[in-house]
Amino acid sequence: MTTTVKGPFKADHVGSFLRPKRLKEARLQKQNGEITVAQLRAIEDEEITRLVQKQKEVGLQAVTDGEFRRAWWHFDFLSELVGVELYETEQGIQFNGIQTKAHGIKVIDKVDFDGHPMIEDYKFLHNLAGDHVAKFTIPSPNMLFFRGNISEEVYSDQNAFFDDVIKAYQKAIQAFYDAGCRYLQLDDTAWAVFFSEQGQEQITQRGYEPKELAKLFTRAINESIENKPEDMVITMHICRGNFRSTYVASGGYDNASEYIFGKLKVDGLFLEFDDARSGGFEPLKHVKRDDLQLVLGLITSKFGELEDPGKVKGRLQEAAQYVGFNQICLSPQCGFASTEEGNILTEEQQWDKIRHVINIANDVFK
Repeated sequence: MTTTVKGPFKADHVGSFLRPKRLKEARLQKQNGEITVAQLRAIEDEEITRLVQKQKEVGLQAVTDGEFRRAWWHFDFLSELVGVELYETEQGIQFNGIQTKAHGIKVIDKVDFDGHPMIEDYKFLHNLAGDHVAKFTIPSPNMLFFRGNISEEVYSDQNAFFDDVIKAYQKAIQAFYDAGCRYLQLDDTAWAVFFSEQGQEQITQRGYEPKELAKLFTRAINESIENKPEDMVITMHICRGNFRSTYVASGGYDNASEYIFGKLKVDGLFLEFDDARSGGFEPLKHVKRDDLQLVLGLITSKFGELEDPGKVKGRLQEAAQYVGFNQICLSPQCGFASTEEGNILTEEQQWDKIRHVINIANDVFK
């Protein structure tokens, strides 16, 4: 298989893994006051160490901590920014009739970055990575706008809000770099609002025109990463929702493809293409750079059944009608546990999925 020394890799993954039973029990014990923060972190350390070793054994080049220290893929990071806090909501987010825990985030003061617990989390992963690349995932800056309850008393001016969020992310990215991070991924479900008629209605209900909002999202990403060091790779994963093997949004990339594929300045895009819900590959025609890596999520992380390798290979060839084959990589369409509850499949099935990605990539990218 074609080899690279930095991500994204020809066989890659989004980042989160199913939480082991021992870790779930320990988090519950901490919640009930039965163990201390230090005792929980020691268990997390042990389980992350096992996870990293497993990722190496199955053949991945990039290793993550599986988001094992988090309850949520986004709230845990965002709530530790200056001016943001986690709070209890009246109800959770609806995923096709399945509801998450009733949590949210709100902006109560000017947003900034002044250190973050996940910097230490990254350092622990970095020390385990060895010859492999340590990949770390954080939510996109758009997620604070998209999921945050923003006080109008703090930010009456939308541009001032985005200015502060961008500056905070610039500081965060530099802090991760200084800690040794060279492969950072921004996870983003906000873009999915463009993909369906229902989402388009949500945009207008919030007082925006679609192109206006797309420009805002593009600005937030591009300006957040514009000062990144040259040897740091920053990718973005665009998701339609992933909770207990369900989803929120449907629709292809068409309505935002001009911005996603033609204007974003990330090094790579992790894209959901695991079923008809994600549309076809034609939007890839808007790709204007031959250095943009496209990680196609053709293997679902939602269910354990393995996809037909021949069909997956055929779809990779189909995508190559629109972009250079050297720009294409393969991965699951999302992580296996965007929240601590995890998707509905076993750990054995999870690793079979990862091996499936690697085996197919080895066959195709020779």
